[in-house]
Amino acid sequence: MEKQQLIDQLLLNNNGYVTTSEIIDASISKTYFAAYRKEKNLIKVAQGLFMTPEAWQDDLYILQLRYPEAVFSHETSSYLLEMTDREPMERSITLKAGKGSARLNKEGVKVYKVKDDLFEVGLIEVLSPSGHKIRAYNKERTVCDLLRSRNKLEAQEIQTVLREYFHDRDRNIPQLMRYSKLFSIENIVKRYTEVLL
Repeated sequence: MEKQQLIDQLLLNNNGYVTTSEIIDASISKTYFAAYRKEKNLIKVAQGLFMTPEAWQDDLYILQLRYPEAVFSHETSSYLLEMTDREPMERSITLKAGKGSARLNKEGVKVYKVKDDLFEVGLIEVLSPSGHKIRAYNKERTVCDLLRSRNKLEAQEIQTVLREYFHDRDRNIPQLMRYSKLFSIENIVKRYTEVLL
């Protein structure tokens, strides 16, 4: 396949986005890619990330590529998992304890931190609203995260997510209870379960 067709295919496969590392992995020189970018008017959206002028700007995907260790959580994961229809004003992510977050905070991203052994609990891949794969937590982990942070969040938002979760046919109560033990909120989760189930 010709270099230009190869880049076209990469862009097509990724909804109009391509990274420098994908270009290098495809054995295309940076010089050739620079000429291609100029010819096709690709837009640089972040370090090593480019998109076509026709592509939708996907802020969640861009954030994920810039911070690959981050996982979307709390209000953002509840929105991504359709547990609420209200798109959050701020993006919420979780990082491992000890990871720096000053730059993210400056960008208006709400950062939560968790011990290493709890970081991957409930980790899944979901699609952003623009169709890109990003990392988030599953519904049970999201419920636990919201309840753990309940003093920092709007009560109404938490109620909406909990109602949606407990009416969901795909809910997994045994998994929710296992997670609640891991995060030391078993009694709180039991209380909500008794009221909402």
